[in-house]
Parts: sequence; C-alpha cells; structure tokens
Amino acid sequence: MNTNWVKVFIAAFFEVFWVIGLKHANDFWTWTGTVISIIISFYLMIMAGRKLPVGTVYAVFVGMGTAGTVISEIIFFGEPFNVSKILLILFLLAGVIGLKLVTKDNVQEGA
Repeated sequence: MNTNWVKVFIAAFFEVFWVIGLKHANDFWTWTGTVISIIISFYLMIMAGRKLPVGTVYAVFVGMGTAGTVISEIIFFGEPFNVSKILLILFLLAGVIGLKLVTKDNVQEGA
C-alpha cells in the first residue's frame, strides 16, 4: 500500500476523534484534544491529496470517518444498535473500497 493511502487512513482515524470531540468535549483538555485531532486529520489528508486524486482521497476520508464515528458511538456512547444502520455503513465502506480499487495510484506533483 502506498504511504499516501496510509496517511488517508490515519487522517480518517483522527477524524473519528474530532467528530466525537465536537459532540462530547466539555472542558479545556477535551477541546484541546479535539483541535489537535482536527489539525492532524486535515494535515494528513491535505498531504495525501497533493499526491493522490483529491476526489478519491476525500471520499475515502469521509467514508471511513463516518463508519468509524457511527461504530464508536455504538460501542462507547450507548447509541442504539440498529442492523439497518450497520448494513448501510457496510454499503458505504464497500463503495469507498471499490472507489479506492478503481483509482490508479499515479503519484503526481500538485500544480
């Protein structure tokens, strides 16, 4: 796997933290962690977008972040488990994986 795609996956991982932080942060330290997660997430996504197709990077970033956030809310915050929600997340991930598979990894310099 290309190191730029690893950056996208790590960025999506941090996206989960900042999205949850936007909902649950309530003091200085949780807001600080949220801001740091935003900075790391967008920095890695922007760096990957300089070498990979931006549309695909963004779709993978948002799809994985959405799936991670929904699953985290169910596991850690007592959001009700709903089979249809999980099936829709699986469809979302299938689309993201399919998009990643059909996109060539031609590394290009930004304009």
